[in-house]
Amino acid sequence: MSPATTLLPAVAGTIAISAFGILAGLLFLGIDRKFAAHMQARIGPPIRQPFIDTMKLLRKESVVPDNAIPWLFNFAPILALASSITILLYLPIGSLMPVLGAYGDLVLIMYLLTVPALAMVAGGFASGSPYATVGAQREMVTMMAYEFPLAIAIIAIAWRLSMAGIAYPFSLATIATNPFWGVMGPLGIIGGIILLLILAWVTPAELSRVPFDSQEAETELAGGLLVEYSGRNLALFYLAQGVRTIAMAAIAVAVFLPWNISTFVAMSPALALAVDFLFFLAKVLLVVFVSVSLIRVSMARFKITQIVSVYWIWFGGLGILGLLLIVLDATFGVW
Repeated sequence: MSPATTLLPAVAGTIAISAFGILAGLLFLGIDRKFAAHMQARIGPPIRQPFIDTMKLLRKESVVPDNAIPWLFNFAPILALASSITILLYLPIGSLMPVLGAYGDLVLIMYLLTVPALAMVAGGFASGSPYATVGAQREMVTMMAYEFPLAIAIIAIAWRLSMAGIAYPFSLATIATNPFWGVMGPLGIIGGIILLLILAWVTPAELSRVPFDSQEAETELAGGLLVEYSGRNLALFYLAQGVRTIAMAAIAVAVFLPWNISTFVAMSPALALAVDFLFFLAKVLLVVFVSVSLIRVSMARFKITQIVSVYWIWFGGLGILGLLLIVLDATFGVW
């Protein structure tokens, strides 16, 4: 097989996934705002509002502060968007296998999830603003807090698949064909539900959404990390947030809800792709509603010290409990 034969599908897939991530990300940001508005007895903006905001920002000039580091200040939003799209290249979309699925697994995805946040941190420090500097420090603390329970959840799932004799347990293709719910008894299922709840609560922190948005905190830091950003640079960060929303929801779907309708109902290949894609979007919508909209409407912003306590003590403890239940289930075969 020639290099061109291998390269062209990868390039086409990357372009398609990039377009999907950006368009779907903006769409789900609009849906999230509409969900939140209705839960607060408001009409809210139209679902197309994120598209309108992005177009306005892209037409405006990006102002660089005098005391900023220009190249890093301008590069940070590009890195945030590019790394967010890269995560999607390793995730299945419905029954479509990942574009780069043969070259990475959940461990790589965990590392890639930190890159957009680090890009925001770098941009905050590069802006020279004291508000952004405080926001960048808070972002780093938040990252160190939620990575602990997230790692527990991923390792517990892969370990259980490995104990069931399944090869390559960290591979998303393996998880898609061998959902870990099918290898566990009652104790393991309870542990899996606990890990699912942990991922649901890690998602808003990963996306810098209420109640874990202390790094932006408009009432305290006037926008924090992004206080000095405007125009095209701010639009890129906004697009990155939309793509990360899809990526985090897709991770939850791939790990905990990997089923496709075509697996259970016979249909033509073309129809199966369409139906599974729509079913994937429905699962993403469910995850966004529960993990983002519902949580941010029902809770107030946490202090940075509370965020650390919540993740290291409460969710860390819950993660260890879920892991122990899965270990007991695998060790004693309680069914």
